[in-house]
Amino acid sequence: MGLRTFERGIHPSYNKELTQGKKIEKAAIPKKAVIPLQQHIGAPCKPLVKKGDMVTEGQKIGEATTFVTAPIHASISGKVKDIEKLPYPGGGKILSVIIEGDGTAKEWNDGGNVGLELESLTAEALRNIIKEAGIVGMGGAAFPTHVKVSPPKEKKIDAFILNGCECEPYLTSDHRLMVEEPEKVFWGMKALMKAAGVENGFIGIEKNKPDAIEVLEKTVKAGNIKVVALETKYPQGAEKMLIKAILNRKVPIGKLPMDVGVVVNNVGTAVAVYDAIKFNKPLIERVVTVSGNGVKEPKNLLTRIGTSFEEILNQCGGITKDGEREVLNGGPMMGIAQTTLEVPVVKGTSGITVLAGEEIKPSKYAPCIRCASCVEVCPVNLMPYKLGDLGRLYRLDEFKAWGGLVCIECGCCSYTCPSKRPLLHWIRVGKVKVREREKV
Repeated sequence: MGLRTFERGIHPSYNKELTQGKKIEKAAIPKKAVIPLQQHIGAPCKPLVKKGDMVTEGQKIGEATTFVTAPIHASISGKVKDIEKLPYPGGGKILSVIIEGDGTAKEWNDGGNVGLELESLTAEALRNIIKEAGIVGMGGAAFPTHVKVSPPKEKKIDAFILNGCECEPYLTSDHRLMVEEPEKVFWGMKALMKAAGVENGFIGIEKNKPDAIEVLEKTVKAGNIKVVALETKYPQGAEKMLIKAILNRKVPIGKLPMDVGVVVNNVGTAVAVYDAIKFNKPLIERVVTVSGNGVKEPKNLLTRIGTSFEEILNQCGGITKDGEREVLNGGPMMGIAQTTLEVPVVKGTSGITVLAGEEIKPSKYAPCIRCASCVEVCPVNLMPYKLGDLGRLYRLDEFKAWGGLVCIECGCCSYTCPSKRPLLHWIRVGKVKVREREKV
């Protein structure tokens, strides 16, 4: 009772029990890593290596060319086999560096700045460390973190929110980080707050993670950072929904969180910042939840960037062999279905979900019955039934006019539609077509 939340949204089956109690395990170092040179929102990186070069773990292999981008680093030591365009888990093909590993591993806990205190670093120095480490938002959006914590001077930021909601079904990587590494989460959050020049912080966690709430309350204790328990509701972890739930501030259409004085970052991002500052470690690995009824042994794995989905799934006992299966980059609500298991884990891969049987039972969609179910659950107050048709028919001017580009692609509309219309997919088509047209 009295838990904070946002308006609308849905209550899907979360299926967290498959992995929420499983400790993070280290995945095996891959023999080959395929590392895309664009794993973030923004401009792609320029390759700093060529075929035949020897590289070491943590070496920068992709240079940022603009402010809104993030450098790329080798996740394993070895030889550059080639640089070519290869399938990307987010769709399409991306120029990627292929590294054949030599089997060695670097100990990042040695040396570095282990005893470093935040007081000894300026905000500018923190932002530079975050940028050079190639850190991006690890909740899935992959927005460069140094850009988020560098608000324009005219934007007064008075609140920082650390997103520990992890509202997507099946995924538990952030949950396990909060339970197992609360000190790193807290320290990384304080570093991000100092980099952004913010004094007041909030950690938003849904009530279905009571152990995470308890351990972080003990870690934070008192002061200018508060743990806020939130109602379990999807998509509670979306930035605008989270800001509404915690601060009761509404981000206007077309605006960003910083326009209402807020910076939002993810739990995994905070841990990556801790590692970058304390150990000089760039973002070369992340925790990935491997789950779903199509996986034999669901796990939370600390995985090197560039490891193939196939290799990670094999370390979880493989995929069940009976019937049809669907492999998603992410969870079932916002995840993208894969056509090959040769795609690599990237910085934004929070989970690999494999669904089978009744979970992916195909169904024919029927005509819209104008019930407005999709309108009632849309957290952005759009009319998904209208946008779906406009996107499907490529009526792009009308699609824009009805707010199609504002859609956060949460999938609530498709989930609730009694006619089983693939509204989210049609809206995504509309957004892609608009952007293709406007690039010309």
